[in-house]
Amino acid sequence: MKAETKGHHVVVIGAGFGGLQLISSLRGAGVKITLIDQRNHHLFQPLLYQVATTSLATSEIAWPVRHLLRARKDVTTLLATATGIDSHAKEVQLADGGTVPYDTLVIATGARHAYFGHDEWEPFAPGLKTIEDATAIRRRILLAFERAERERDADKRCALLTFVVIGGGPTGVELAGTIAELARDTLKGEFRNIDPAKARIVLVEATDRVLANFRPELSAYAGRALEKLGVELKFGHPVTDVDAEGVMIDGAKLPASTVLWAAGVAASPAAEWLGTAADRAGRVIVEPDLTAPGEPNVFVIGDTAHVSRGEGALVPGVAPAAKQQGRYVAGVIKARLKGATASKPFVYKNQGDLATIGKRAAVVDFGWMKLKGWPAWWLWGIAHIYFLIGLRYRLAVALSWLWIYASGQRSARLITQGGERE
Repeated sequence: MKAETKGHHVVVIGAGFGGLQLISSLRGAGVKITLIDQRNHHLFQPLLYQVATTSLATSEIAWPVRHLLRARKDVTTLLATATGIDSHAKEVQLADGGTVPYDTLVIATGARHAYFGHDEWEPFAPGLKTIEDATAIRRRILLAFERAERERDADKRCALLTFVVIGGGPTGVELAGTIAELARDTLKGEFRNIDPAKARIVLVEATDRVLANFRPELSAYAGRALEKLGVELKFGHPVTDVDAEGVMIDGAKLPASTVLWAAGVAASPAAEWLGTAADRAGRVIVEPDLTAPGEPNVFVIGDTAHVSRGEGALVPGVAPAAKQQGRYVAGVIKARLKGATASKPFVYKNQGDLATIGKRAAVVDFGWMKLKGWPAWWLWGIAHIYFLIGLRYRLAVALSWLWIYASGQRSARLITQGGERE
């Protein structure tokens, strides 16, 4: 796929937070931009767990990329899968055999699940990174209750009503808390042979606390809030095996029909494409200006990049960081077009950490301000609504949350896609 270019051609792989922020910041720069993504939508990933747990519909957190960029005549969007990079020819290679030439390349391809060398666990413990992941998990959760309603064997029914979440970071905490509320509030009175409130939700974390990146007092509050919802916390012992029957923890089998993975991620294969150094998670170890080593015309941002912030700390793989990197790289590109030959290093500005525990509690750490409980939940909600795209979606999500808060009911409870019904 060769195209004639007029002026400088910037190719962006990935329509996530970093890629779209870069394109937005290049408005009026006089460059031609080609955006490549294997999906036709931009996903608001921080709320993906709410699709998985029936709180929101997929259309409320994902938007067609072409619609978002419809007014940008300088941007061409390609629905395609990048499979490699020829840095000598300055081309992106596509799965269909085509190529896209570039003058400047920005890789913002995100991350995928990492099972610490146990990829065989994935069929039994799906992770949460895409819309497809979310709807598959939602189906598993709802089908577990449906099958338990028909199961006569007490042990099998118990396993069906046991939900294990592996990983105590924000995603794991949010998943566990919302599943607990789904079982105890939303499904109350809807079954005749089982009591959904007796479902067992277990959160497994290999360290000694949940939300390890938060201050200890906020982490401790999150743990207490989860236990108040009925979530069992298992600390200090990593999962050693996962199969269709459940998980192994500290040498003991925990029977469970639904196991969810929130323990780790690995970067996209960008480092392999570039043949450059990567960290243990596969992230490209970038230069201070976010370029790949030895590739001054190739930038790597977001979850794909290993970005040091000094003293052994890394820039976290969160949306605000990706957006800051996209904005920074756009500035570097514009400065280069004006003749600049050197750039100041990227500096990450921490905008705070937020995590919610169910529909009435959250923790917020802005450094200068720490909040927990109900006030933190409202601040968490306002912050997430603010970052949604478009007034319609902000209103839709806000109304959904208010309805759930007031009634306990969740409307996105359809079992779709088939293939798992008996």
